[in-house]
Amino acid sequence: MKTSKERLAFFLPGLYEGGAERIVLNLTKGLSERGYAVDLVLARAEGPYMDQIPAGVRLIDLKAARVINSVPALIKYLQGERPSALFSGMFTNIIALWARRLCGFPGRLIITEHNSLSSIVKNKHDLRWQMYPKLARQFYPWADSIIAVSQDVANDLERTAKISHELIQVVYNPIVTTDLQEKSEAPLEHPWFKDGEPPVILSVGRLTDQKAFDVLIQAFSIVRKNHLARLLILGEGENRPALEALVKQLGLEQDVCLMGFVENPYSFMAHASLFVLPSRWEGLPTVLVEALYLGAPIVATDCPGGSREILKGGEFGRLIPVDDPLILAEAIIGSMNDRRSFPPKESWEPFHLDFVVDRYVSLLPGVS
Repeated sequence: MKTSKERLAFFLPGLYEGGAERIVLNLTKGLSERGYAVDLVLARAEGPYMDQIPAGVRLIDLKAARVINSVPALIKYLQGERPSALFSGMFTNIIALWARRLCGFPGRLIITEHNSLSSIVKNKHDLRWQMYPKLARQFYPWADSIIAVSQDVANDLERTAKISHELIQVVYNPIVTTDLQEKSEAPLEHPWFKDGEPPVILSVGRLTDQKAFDVLIQAFSIVRKNHLARLLILGEGENRPALEALVKQLGLEQDVCLMGFVENPYSFMAHASLFVLPSRWEGLPTVLVEALYLGAPIVATDCPGGSREILKGGEFGRLIPVDDPLILAEAIIGSMNDRRSFPPKESWEPFHLDFVVDRYVSLLPGVS
């Protein structure tokens, strides 16, 4: 246990719905429990996870209208608090790098890449994302270290942004925590999980193009023609109207539920007959590790990102092509009768909080 109260800071846009935000909350909790003074610095203190900030972690609200407007407030924070290290992730990496250069922050700056840049450029057509590989190529080398959350993300970052592999370290996300099992055992009141009800196919994620829930709904319509089942999707996002329209168009209103954001998805994972992740791209999908740890049979797309690494090439779940409703339907049908089985320790240990916190500590100043 560290007793010097060395201060560490984590910088995010906010605590919005998503796996990366939950990962940072886990990290701040783990490092705080190791004796570090931890600040959670948010461009704007808002989002559904605000009430999940760990005890002992200090919230710093920069009160910026937009992330890019947080530079002056971040500079003021760095100059006033002078943390030993600043960790940045998601959309704040470039902002953190600019702020550090402008104020001469002497601490260590470690940025994290959570997604495949080439996939983002391919699938997001606005100018900001089209420019991002060039921005990363120019500014990411200002960091002391770059964490990629999977080997696939690391390879893509090196290839797409021309970042030297010597700057990049692969560190998996801390997903398996002591309270994950406890939360999975919480009572589940949803009527679809009562005895005698049809099997429930579960998916979890933001309702965005990245997650490809349109493909999952199309695949489920094929499954439903000959098999009694239900589809439950947990998450919220901008694609809700289009997905609801698709459900209605396919006549699936009685068998598909877009339940919205759920604070505790783990009890659903622990009781679902099958977990499906139909993404078009990922970084290191948190929900896939959680479902694996909780013993759910799994079908996932072999998309760019860490899904193949998590499932060890298909050993711990079925991997299928992206954007193919028919193949996805066949995989769902073939997996619906699979028995729940808890994977060996080596499948989830690299994602355990203690294991990952050790890796983060090794990146701090004065640690070799």
